[in-house]
Amino acid sequence: MPRQIRFFLDEHVPSAVAVGLARRGVDVLTVQEAERRGFEDTEQLQFATANNRVIVTFDRDFLVLSDQGLEHAGIVFCVASKYSIGQMIQSLLLVHAVLSPELCS
Repeated sequence: MPRQIRFFLDEHVPSAVAVGLARRGVDVLTVQEAERRGFEDTEQLQFATANNRVIVTFDRDFLVLSDQGLEHAGIVFCVASKYSIGQMIQSLLLVHAVLSPELCS
């Protein structure tokens, strides 16, 4: 059985997204649960990578870090004002269903 993606939600992603994913059996951890609120973006990305988690964020700075070659386990970037909580959950469920951790980094 292939390994499944595990998510790490950045601090501005609504907690309802984490709740919705967890209710559907997705392994999800929030910045708040990990007690990492206020950490620098590079530190958050390093934490996610060390824990084999794909970071979910509204922050374009993570895309810049990726372009600079910073290693990561995957980045899901969302435009904050574009999607409802339900749409975010559905989109992340799709990512979870079709991708493996090996395809995300």
